[in-house]
Amino acid sequence: MSLSSSAFAVSAHSFSFKARRPKTPFPSSFQNPLRCNSTPSVPPLSRKLHPVKATILQEDEEDVVVEKSFRTTSFPGNGIEEVEASRGNSSSSSLERWIIKVEQSVNIFLTDSVIKILDTLYRDRDYARFFVLETIARVPYFAFISVLHMYESFGWWRRADYLKVHFAESWNEMHHLLIMEELGGNSWWFDRFLAQHIAIFYYFMTVFMYALSPRMAYHFSECVESHAFETYDKFIKARGDELKKKPAPEVAIKYYTGGDLYLFDEFQTDRAPCSRRPKIENLYDVFANIRDDEAEHCKTMKACQTHGNLRSPHSYEEDGFEDTPDCMIPEADCEGIVDCIKKSLTPSQVKQIRTVERNR
Repeated sequence: MSLSSSAFAVSAHSFSFKARRPKTPFPSSFQNPLRCNSTPSVPPLSRKLHPVKATILQEDEEDVVVEKSFRTTSFPGNGIEEVEASRGNSSSSSLERWIIKVEQSVNIFLTDSVIKILDTLYRDRDYARFFVLETIARVPYFAFISVLHMYESFGWWRRADYLKVHFAESWNEMHHLLIMEELGGNSWWFDRFLAQHIAIFYYFMTVFMYALSPRMAYHFSECVESHAFETYDKFIKARGDELKKKPAPEVAIKYYTGGDLYLFDEFQTDRAPCSRRPKIENLYDVFANIRDDEAEHCKTMKACQTHGNLRSPHSYEEDGFEDTPDCMIPEADCEGIVDCIKKSLTPSQVKQIRTVERNR
């Protein structure tokens, strides 16, 4: 165990050092490593012992990688025996890994099916394809927030970080959509009809999936964001010279460079606030930043697959201030509808919340 802890400390230090290395331009042979896979995962780990750090996507890095300071839920073999030994239940752990593998296989099948349809319909119509993608991309965050608000109504959820981050993600995707509309991506009635009806179906599917298994819903969103990253990256490489000659849409300039950028910082959960301030000089810069936004979404969705580890980037700034007892809200959370119902029937949790409320 001591050797494993030492190795983990050295690994975490090396990851931290790697994220600060000098920036170098993307090579033309760049391959997207954010592609989701169906590899089974280890069970979720405690947030207190294994804090999550999603990767930092550097705009000019040689490789875009997802680095972690914990044993990830997406790559097996990193101390699985340790986790199983600590839980003392190998059969239960094996069943969970099998369930995760099935969830991810279903997600990848669904994502690939939609991609094939979009490739057929929008082979030579890039802006229309982007409009459809961005209409769909906002939907999961609406669904997550809807379910969490329902949990709040029943007293099952009392954590603000997920709500803040998911709203900021939907705000970011909405501006991507506004950019595509300004570029004419929604000019055809068929494109609007298709995108909106897919979004309605996708919303109810995600609500059901998120209530049943948040881990599965987050992985599905990771697959969608990964595809969006790949799509924009290929588009930039294919038409970069042309894009650099075109002006940037006004809505993109206002979103990325003007006004209050609190929500822009909020959805980038691995970056310190104010650490990324895009420069928008032409249409190429706009699409490069949209691509980088999708990578940030992908990393956040990957981090969310370990329950309880997501934190708002701004919440770290608040850690230095002590809350007075009268202002503290008892934290409560759950992982899916079944877990919520179980915890709601636990006398200790109900008693704790009622005690805090009586002391106010």
